[in-house]
Amino acid sequence: MTAFNHVITRLEDLRAIIEAPPPRGRAVLKELPALDPHARAFIQLSPMVLVASAGADGRCDVSPKGDAPGFVQVLDDHRLVIPDRPGNRRLDGMQNILSNPHVGLLFLVPGRDDTLRVNGRARITRDPDLLARCTAQGKTPALAIGVEVEQVYLHCAKAFLRSRLWTPDQWPARTVLPSYACMVFDQVRPADATVNDYEREIADANLTKLY
Repeated sequence: MTAFNHVITRLEDLRAIIEAPPPRGRAVLKELPALDPHARAFIQLSPMVLVASAGADGRCDVSPKGDAPGFVQVLDDHRLVIPDRPGNRRLDGMQNILSNPHVGLLFLVPGRDDTLRVNGRARITRDPDLLARCTAQGKTPALAIGVEVEQVYLHCAKAFLRSRLWTPDQWPARTVLPSYACMVFDQVRPADATVNDYEREIADANLTKLY
């Protein structure tokens, strides 16, 4: 593999290329230490949050968490709770939190090109009262991620505008890529199953095992 060339390793060199924002400019002043009414409203309308974490060894993970809008519970201006719904049971992010509590959250609202970033310290909780607040479709999660908020700011729309993420006529046809089941089958190469078995199992799990 070819090594990356012309690598930047010092902040001074980085800032020589990209100038720092003015200290009294919007990009700096918009950062808050807690959730304000706008941030709380954004979270209430968000059906999807991306949770970034890193382990003690520095290996990173970004895990999507999604459910009906408002599934992330805001306890107050400094605390929120993200329920853990059934998934692949790898627990990559939660294992990271056990050794390094720092997390970064990116909240999305469909159709909006701006996003909300929340950074803080996370803990895995089994608090029955908190878990009860996260009940959905009659199912109470076994675990949740509690986050102590340290940094909050709205992120501008440029990335989403460039990507045209919410523009349907820019979306690729679903047939451009093989199905999820087909791609995973090619990666796993199981000796005791067919791609049709994978298609059926995944379709059934998507229908019956969301909660």
